[in-house]
Formats: sequence, structure tokens, C-alpha cells
Amino acid sequence: MPHPFTEEHEAFRNTVRSFVEKEMTPHGLEWDRAGIFPKELFRKAGDLGFLGINHDPKYGGSGLDYWYVTVFAEELSRSLNAGVNMALLVQSQMATPIINEIGTDEQKREFLEPALKGEKIAALGVSEPGCGSDVASIKTTARRDGDDYVINGSKMWITNGTRADFITLAVRTGEAGYGGISLVTFPTDVKGFGVSKKLDKVGNLSSDTAVLYFEDCRIPARYVLGEENEGFYHIMTNFQGERLVGAITTVAGMERMVEDSIRYGNEREAFGRPLMKFQVWRHKFVEHLTAIEAAKRLTYHAVDLFDRKENPVKEVSMAKLFAGDLAQRVAYDCQQFYGGMGYVEETSIARMWRDVRLITIGGGTSEVMKEIISKIYGF
Repeated sequence: MPHPFTEEHEAFRNTVRSFVEKEMTPHGLEWDRAGIFPKELFRKAGDLGFLGINHDPKYGGSGLDYWYVTVFAEELSRSLNAGVNMALLVQSQMATPIINEIGTDEQKREFLEPALKGEKIAALGVSEPGCGSDVASIKTTARRDGDDYVINGSKMWITNGTRADFITLAVRTGEAGYGGISLVTFPTDVKGFGVSKKLDKVGNLSSDTAVLYFEDCRIPARYVLGEENEGFYHIMTNFQGERLVGAITTVAGMERMVEDSIRYGNEREAFGRPLMKFQVWRHKFVEHLTAIEAAKRLTYHAVDLFDRKENPVKEVSMAKLFAGDLAQRVAYDCQQFYGGMGYVEETSIARMWRDVRLITIGGGTSEVMKEIISKIYGF
């Protein structure tokens, strides 16, 4: 396919890269050890327009094409900290796109505009203790009571959950199944809302992931996004953007792992010669670089379709599946290449190895991607 990026895209890339290398990369290990990163980073990213790249300019977005989002996601990989990357992408590409697409002017002023500036932290609340990708099974309820909704239930695996100012929240407002689900904007200062606990994860340590509870939380009915009981369709559409940025960051992350490993292998010697002089490793990295290029082209094809407002469910699912499974092999070999140094937290490959495990689980497991693809093909 033709090179997708213009001079303007590349200028934007330089801006993002400079920000990441100055504000994020030096703190990767520190933030992982702390299990959180400063809230101020949201505001700094918002000031540069990174949180509203493809959102409506009327509410502080830039209204740019999805290739700019691709650039942003790719350059985030240079932070060497998947947890921070996820938090920023949840803010910009998972929790706010639905508001941007179907929110009222009032909802956009109250929630979207400050989120794009980084003044309010956003979370997406879909998964629950008993269901993840099976959205039709959610049990958190929103009962109409006059001009309000009263919400009860719980959510789990919520990124930015411990400090979100609002949640784009999926609730059950109707009958069982996908037909009774709605979306609401939920401010977290409502009485009855709380954080049950912050989850102690294996990787992505600097992003706060929480279990949330809702006990008779009362919000105005005007916070409903779109039409009541039609939220399922918007969630499914939103999943495509979530999975696509997952594929983009995974491909870029694999490129970082291989680049760093080759650099290390040219400096580290064993038995009197650099590691990269051993044929077994040269061939291994050639195999990985070839597969990564294939993953990138598949992902770029999905980006192209998504940018043109087509319905690339198959291509997005394939990109996430292929990139996610490949990343496990690339990370394993790169860590092995480092030897003992690949098993200490101070070495970025160790952190990337543990963090990349999430891509085959979060946002829909690899098995779920296979089910989606098989249904599209009719078998």
C-alpha cells in the first residue's frame, strides 16, 4: 500500500516523539514502581492537543484524520511504559469517542471538553466481575425514577478507575440481552459511588485499574448518551477503535523491542564476538522483522478502512489477533536475547515482556477475536 503519512503527519510525529521522550520515557520505571503516574500528564497531553486528535474542534478537538491517531499511538511506544500509554489512550480513544459521536451539546460541554484538555480524567465502564467481552450479559442497572436514573451494580478492569472524574458507563435499562443496554455519562462525585479496590496486576503497573461499585447512585436522565436501550450498538462500534489502537501500539512496541535488542546485541559480546554476529540470532530477528512488517500492513489496512468510516470488524479483529499473538513470541525472544539482563526491572525489555501479555487478553481475548472472524466467514 502507498505510504500513508504526509509531511504534516510526520511533523506531528516529531512533536509527539519529543513530548514522549521528554515527559514520559525518563520516568517509566519510577512510575511502574509507584503504581501510578502524575495526573498532570493528562493536562500536559491535553495542552498539546493529543487527547482530542480526531474529536470535534467545537469542543477542543483537532478534527484530524485517524492517521494522526495512528502516529500518536505509535510514538507512545517510545515511553517504554504500556500502563501510561493505556491510560492516555483510554482518555482519548476509548472513553470519549462515544460522547463525541452521539453526545448532546450539554454533555459535550460538561464532559468531553474538559477531558480533551486533560482537566477531567475519563474512564470507560463496560466490563463487570461476571462479564467482559460478553457485553449483552452486563447486570449493572439504571432504573428510571422521575427525572433521574438510579444506578446499582459494579464494574471491573476499569482503567483510570481510581481517579476518574467521570465514566462513560454501560448500564442495563431494559430487558435481558443486548436490547436493554444504555450508555450514560457518570460523574464520580455522585453519592453511593466508590472504588472497591485497585487491582494488583502483573503488568501495566502504572495505570490504575479498579473495581467500582454503585449503590443507589442518582444521576439526571439528561446524562443518557443517545437513545435509551441502544447502547449496545455504540459499544460494539467503540470496541473497534479500542482494538485498533491496541494493534497499532503492539506493532510499534514490537519494533521498539527488536530495535533495542539489535542495539544491545551489537554492544554485548560473548565468546569474543558481538551477539549479533551469531547466525541463529540474526536469522531470528529477520524472521521477526518480516512478521512485524506483515502485522503493520494488516493494521494499516484496518486503519485505512476505519478512517474512511467503513465497517472493518474483520480487519480490526485480525490485526489485533495477529499482532497480539506475534508480540508474545517477539517479546520472549528479545528477553531471551538479553539473558540475565532481560530478567531485571531496570531493563526495559523485562517490562515490555510482562506488559505485552495483556494484548491477547484486554479488549477482547484472542479467542474472542477468532470467534468474531469465524462468524464473519460464516462458520
